[in-house]
Amino acid sequence: MRKLLAFLMFLVCLPAFAQVDKSEVRAGNRKFKKDKFKEAEIEYRRAVVKDSTSLAAQYNLASSLYRQGDYEGAGAALNTMKEREAPAQYHFNAGDVALQKKDYAAAVRSFRESLLRDPADLAAKESYIYAKKMLENQQNQQSQDQQNQDQNQNQDQQQEPQPQEQPQQQPAISRQQAQQMLNAIQAREKETQDKVNKEKAELLKSKQKEKNW
Repeated sequence: MRKLLAFLMFLVCLPAFAQVDKSEVRAGNRKFKKDKFKEAEIEYRRAVVKDSTSLAAQYNLASSLYRQGDYEGAGAALNTMKEREAPAQYHFNAGDVALQKKDYAAAVRSFRESLLRDPADLAAKESYIYAKKMLENQQNQQSQDQQNQDQNQNQDQQQEPQPQEQPQQQPAISRQQAQQMLNAIQAREKETQDKVNKEKAELLKSKQKEKNW
């Protein structure tokens, strides 16, 4: 679905890249073909130092970094040519780098730019569709993750222990009210005691009568 960024090393012969083929670029290309990407990177960097305007050196430097898995470095190398009139291949490879970094929004933009410059590029069309699909999946996943997070927060809030009801405090009474209550209690106790004594007296009289018989 995607072209390899390494394809850029062969673009040095195209008219759009009418640059003087420096010895460092040629040396880097030989290293690249042998999969010695780190050594190729060094040669391309030397070429860039000598001629910072060399599109071949910049593109192939990005290619060697890409093959080493340094997608940040590859993207930075491509960005040095951002202000120039870049061909469709530049935007295609920028999209390829963005895919590797899972920056699908940037990939969609880059492949769209590539198609604007070369509408007949089937690989660019396929990659554009692929990037759009991956972006939709990423956005849906982020939305689902947010919903799950919100649900978990709601569940945590529902499971939090509810505050215990505090016993209602009895209203305070005055000293006078307390004395009145005490007097009432004592009066009831006296009344009860008098009743008991009366019952005892009647019981005693009854026993005396029975003894006289």
